[in-house]
Amino acid sequence: MKQRIITGVVAAALFLPIVYFGGIPLVVLTYFLATIGLYELMRMKNLNIFSIHGILSILFLWVLIFPEKYQYVLDTFYYSKTELCIVFILLLLTYTVITKNRFTFEDVSFSILSALYVGIGFYFFFETRVDGGLVYILYSLFMVWATDSGAYFIGKALGKRKLWPEISPNKTVEGFLGGVVCAVIVALLFVLFTDIKGSIIGITAVLSVFGQIGDLVQSAFKRHFNVKDSGKILPGHGGILDRFDSLIFVWPILNLFHLWN
Repeated sequence: MKQRIITGVVAAALFLPIVYFGGIPLVVLTYFLATIGLYELMRMKNLNIFSIHGILSILFLWVLIFPEKYQYVLDTFYYSKTELCIVFILLLLTYTVITKNRFTFEDVSFSILSALYVGIGFYFFFETRVDGGLVYILYSLFMVWATDSGAYFIGKALGKRKLWPEISPNKTVEGFLGGVVCAVIVALLFVLFTDIKGSIIGITAVLSVFGQIGDLVQSAFKRHFNVKDSGKILPGHGGILDRFDSLIFVWPILNLFHLWN
């Protein structure tokens, strides 16, 4: 627990100032987190990211998370993000032929879906900061932390009915609902003390549910590949995906609501 707290404090001290500052430092942070997340997924499947297919997967990911704010850079090359993504998908498929199927169609599918899973989440991390401002990033972070804490402590105190034992044996229905309640309380505080609109309270319940689904998705990955944590970069916490699994689901859905418009 001590190691977990120390890591959390140090990570927050590094993460939050960059989020506050925004701009290019935030772009660099986004690319770093997303790339580590992709590495963790590919490592689960024993796919070497320091290889031709690994580099192609990284480049595909980097195109996916390229910020809308800097679209003019791509415009100078007369290519859209969609066109570049298609190129990398075709190159990955071509690589199956070059390797005589040692790198298989299944491996291509895994690499593409892994990049999409990580890339979509972190793309909307940056877009939330740009479009919604600092307050919505802080809201999403505190909402997810409240959900996780509420689910853990309420589940531990009151939990009786298993939520999804085949995927995550320790999670309970009571903890799941407790997480939603705690998230709504956080949303209420943001409504009272910031300029976030009152409609966020109802939407928070939806986001809390999807955040917990994101956590279960990551649990399903780890159970399928028989690993305890997605990585070891954060002592006491595991990997990047262990910490951002809920947010990867929350940020895209938060953007779908366009609350800051």
